[in-house]
Amino acid sequence: MKRLITIMFVAFLVVTMSVPAFAGKVVLKLGHIAEPVHPYGQGAEKFAELVKEKSGGDIIVKVFPSSQLGGQKDLIEGLIYGTIDMALVGTAVLGQFQPQISLFDMPFLFENREHAYKSLDTVGMEIGKPLESKGIKLLGYMENGIRHVTNNVREVKTPADMQGLKIRVMTNKIYIEMMKSLGASPTPMAFGELYSAMQQGTVDGQENPSAHIWTKRFFEVQKYASKTAHSYAPEPLVMSMISWGRLDAKQQQVIMDAAKEAVAWQRDLSTQKDEEYWKLIEATGKIKVIEVDRSLFVEATKPVYEKFAPIVGQDNIDKVNALKK
Repeated sequence: MKRLITIMFVAFLVVTMSVPAFAGKVVLKLGHIAEPVHPYGQGAEKFAELVKEKSGGDIIVKVFPSSQLGGQKDLIEGLIYGTIDMALVGTAVLGQFQPQISLFDMPFLFENREHAYKSLDTVGMEIGKPLESKGIKLLGYMENGIRHVTNNVREVKTPADMQGLKIRVMTNKIYIEMMKSLGASPTPMAFGELYSAMQQGTVDGQENPSAHIWTKRFFEVQKYASKTAHSYAPEPLVMSMISWGRLDAKQQQVIMDAAKEAVAWQRDLSTQKDEEYWKLIEATGKIKVIEVDRSLFVEATKPVYEKFAPIVGQDNIDKVNALKK
């Protein structure tokens, strides 16, 4: 907690001071934790390509995948201190700095991807605005994917089957409560430690989109994959307010235009790849893919809304629900 308070104090100092403009060609560092082949890893590269093209080569974005610049907390700290220019990070981590953005971690929030995109591009951008006072500029929401549960112990078809399973989760109160409501034993752990933890039996399983199950090769150390689709995970593209402030108005517009185009491109890719990854995962023969009755999981996770609606804002939940129509 002390560390978080210190970081937020630094963020306040950062956004209230002036910073010198970039001199000459602008080179920006963008970090993320995924493999380069992950759809949002490819989205980062597409964004870099578009920035170079739209700026006539005056702005270069160098992408550092696979946690080369650190985990997601490290990336956010880097943004606030200005040691990292840009990042793709989860709402589960950003929620520590702007609690209402944790709205998008709530279980079964969206009807489908179209509903998610409409919500993120309106309600999501509005909710993300206060991040600027913390030193972070929200550029748009790429997609991590639809999250599902995998484990090594037994087939999970209903919440009753989740009872007692040690499931790795992000260090996020909503995900912890979600897994508890399903009967599991949530185990917060850094993403980079997950493969070996499943291999060694430290945890029984995890919950992630098909893209991570495939690109991180989780199917090698898991026996069962249940298509719970319990949460849609956006992946916000964010920028350090220090770096943003060093760009002139024309350069800032280049960044915003490239972000909008890259987000649309990446979402299409992610949708296409999701189906492809599930076929590849099943084809390995190493993991059994299981369909579930999602209505049972929806019912079991209702207490999460009762507990967290005051934090994420019932008005925000209502705005998202209104976009279903």
